[in-house]
Amino acid sequence: MPAPIELTASQWAELEAAYAQPPRAYHGFGHVRAVLEHVAEVAAGPGWQQPLEVWLAALFHDAVYVAGRSDNEMESALLARRTIARWWPQSAVGLDRVAELIALTARHGQLSSEQVDRDAGLFLDCDMAILAAPPPVFDAYDRGIAEEYHGHVPGWLFRRNRRRFLASLLRQPRIFLSDYFDARYDTDARANLRRTLGQSSASE
Repeated sequence: MPAPIELTASQWAELEAAYAQPPRAYHGFGHVRAVLEHVAEVAAGPGWQQPLEVWLAALFHDAVYVAGRSDNEMESALLARRTIARWWPQSAVGLDRVAELIALTARHGQLSSEQVDRDAGLFLDCDMAILAAPPPVFDAYDRGIAEEYHGHVPGWLFRRNRRRFLASLLRQPRIFLSDYFDARYDTDARANLRRTLGQSSASE
């Protein structure tokens, strides 16, 4: 999927710099590129109703990220609003929609497919597709999350909350909100979650 709006080299650099502060083990620009690959996958498959807004939401959704804070998504949405308006003042981008999609990422694991519209469900699934990655990639993601929280949250508390979150995902009738991701990725995601939770149980 080609970028639906052009970014200059300096704009890309500004965005990548945002994703480098503070240093991140998982939620850096590499994660954004992975999400954009899934956005492109959807574009080539079922398609998007608002491709520009989805693409921009993917680009900015973790631009502000400090492990343990509860306002990362809202701050990222605000940054997206300001930056998009500054970079493309004459564009017809739906800023409210971009901000809405970014804010929804705070509710991963809490929403059902009936609570979101089609694009929102697909967008959230693009962000969560890491759950179905090959085991070494999933394990690197899991370690990266732990590394990001190190020093921000006591280790015992992180492990308890992380296990609780992963177990809650596994209990969901559907891990992915869209039919598209559910059909393609549910089996692999559940295998990763079961394996990880089993390893955690064995080590406790």
